[in-house]
Amino acid sequence: MGAAAALLPGGRLHLQHGPIDLIIGADGEREAALRAASARFETVLDELVAELPLLRSRRDEPARGVIARAMQGAVRPHRAGAFITPMAAVAGAVADEVLAAMMSAAKLTRAYVNNGGDIALHLGPGTRFAMAMATEAGGGLGRIAVKATDPVRGIATSGRGGRSLSLGIADSVTVLAQSAAAADAAATLIANAVDLPGHPSISRRPARDIAPDNDLGTRPVTEAVGHLAPDEIDRALDRGAALAQDFRARGLIHGGAMFLRGQARVLGKALVDEGERSVLDA
Repeated sequence: MGAAAALLPGGRLHLQHGPIDLIIGADGEREAALRAASARFETVLDELVAELPLLRSRRDEPARGVIARAMQGAVRPHRAGAFITPMAAVAGAVADEVLAAMMSAAKLTRAYVNNGGDIALHLGPGTRFAMAMATEAGGGLGRIAVKATDPVRGIATSGRGGRSLSLGIADSVTVLAQSAAAADAAATLIANAVDLPGHPSISRRPARDIAPDNDLGTRPVTEAVGHLAPDEIDRALDRGAALAQDFRARGLIHGGAMFLRGQARVLGKALVDEGERSVLDA
């Protein structure tokens, strides 16, 4: 089966091929932008599949495809500190590349490519992008607003409720960075860091027992989290917040929010503006 495309209410475009599922919006020369998005999307999955063995490894070998190279670039700053492969940035890198194709083909005042919660943004002067953070069950966790004057052009969410396996116990972690690929890689690692190693209420299984072809191999991924005392939740969130602070100090991210069992850590000033919570500095 090839890529499928469908127009959604509000002039949005839905593109789906295998595990890749995009929702795209554009203001400006919309039709030209959406045509370009569809055309670029046609080859994305085949490009990635052709280099999967490399992308699932930590080999220091340059990839051929533009998306694969972006994935490698996004994880490179993190390789010395933790286990990570380019697959940690795949959703964000795809979103970035499809947005780049749209920008090359059309004049747009605002656009976004949302790849399962990992979002690439274009914001022209005076525009903004707002999104809700939610639990897996749909409960509200607050809203994020990004203005054109902010340095953020990528948003990504990771954690146990996402599409990928997680080494940590975070319900969700949302990260804002200069690109979707950069946000994707950082969100993965911060979600892994929200953890209580060895806790008896946390059950884990080797990743390959759940998904034999994943990039984590025999590393134990979280299957279930039982009772946690309030101080244990604090301790787990503190671990994630410490890593997020390090990433921010190194210029790898611009902000983030971590959630676990009704508690949260927000990196940067939490601003309340018409009910929207911003994880950017004022």
